[in-house]
Formats: sequence, structure tokens, C-alpha cells
Amino acid sequence: MTALVETVGLCAGYGDVEVVRGLDLRVDAGEVVAVLGPNGAGKTTTLLTISGELPPLGGEVRFLGQATRDPLHVRARKGLAVVTQERAVLMELTTAENLRVSRCDIGRAVELFPELEPHLQRRVGLLSGGQQQMLALARCLARSSKVLLVDELSLGLAPKVVDRLLAAVRAAADGGLGVLLVEQHVHKALRVADRVLVMRRGAVELEGTADDLRDRVDDIQRAYLQPATSEATP
Repeated sequence: MTALVETVGLCAGYGDVEVVRGLDLRVDAGEVVAVLGPNGAGKTTTLLTISGELPPLGGEVRFLGQATRDPLHVRARKGLAVVTQERAVLMELTTAENLRVSRCDIGRAVELFPELEPHLQRRVGLLSGGQQQMLALARCLARSSKVLLVDELSLGLAPKVVDRLLAAVRAAADGGLGVLLVEQHVHKALRVADRVLVMRRGAVELEGTADDLRDRVDDIQRAYLQPATSEATP
């Protein structure tokens, strides 16, 4: 099976500073791969490089089976979707306008998140943080995406909202989407993931199926997920 997205020996960072070293990962259709790690582990740098926002410093990013150095907008046209930490929505436009700008099926977006329907004509800056993140995710899921990259979907949101968002991600993967998920809530990530990579200091230190790792969460947190204060990069 050809991976939807894959890195081979990926080295990534900023300028001449390597943050990620020799990273191999793959995401297949229909699965959620969760990436865990402390601040500074290189998780966000990995997503930025896979998305095309950062050029790799070494190794390869492969998208839909082909090595690529295309910028994000080209990868997006081929089926890559990204949800960032910063709420990827246009605050001055209405909810409906945000969906139209993203070439989304508004009916499909409302089907995914009925909570948005009463707010279709409301300016997005007036929505709650949870509603904004639902909209950001709907903009990715209500069009023809093949791969979804998600960076800290839950940041600053109430647990019930996080559960709602992650359930939508899991359902999309069950429908054939490939998902690479960076998530701070370890227990919640393990509930929706198929496979897990634990990163520290720019490299994968532990990987396995979510089923294998669910009973080891406390050990994983103690061994791998404590912040590394010497690291200065996300």
C-alpha cells in the first residue's frame, strides 16, 4: 500500500538549526497517527515541513507516493488540509463566507457540525473558541481532502468540545482520510489514534499501536513527555 504521506530520513528546522533529525513516519488511508512529545520535541516543525511551509534540511517528504518540495498551496490543491494551533479561520468574514472561500460544501459542513448552522451569517470573530475550531476543522473535512494535519486541535478548549472535535477526526479517518495528529491530551489522543509516535529532542523515541500503549500512559508521560527546558524550538 502506498502511504498518503511519508517522511524518509527527514531533517527539518530553521535556517541552519536542525530541530528534527532522521525522521521516518507514514500515514495510510483510514488511520490516525498521533504524534506526542514535550514542548521542543519537534512536533510542530515536523508538521510545518510536511505541509510545505518549511523546506526540509535533509531527507524526503512524500505526498501521495511522490517526493515533493511543493509549497503548501500546491499540496492543498492535491488534497492536503491543515488545522493549526492559531484557529485557521478568517475572523472578519461570516461562517458561510469562510466555508465558501475554502470551496467547501456548506451542507456537508453543517452535517458534520450542526452547532455551526445558527451562526452561518455571523462574523467568525464573534464565535466562541470552540465554534471557531469546529469551523476550522469543517473547512478541511467538507471538501475533497486526502490527508489532514492537525496541530494541537484542543488548545484552550473545554474537554467536551475537544471530544467533539476528535470524534469528527476519527470519523473522517474511518471514511478513508489519513490523519497526522499532534495533540497535548495524551489519553484523548490514544482514544482516537491507530498508531502513536513519541518524539523527544527531534527524534522518535517510542512508537507502537495505540492499543499497545494505552496501558502505559503514566510510564510514557514520566519517561518521555516532561518538558525539556534546554530545547528552544517547538
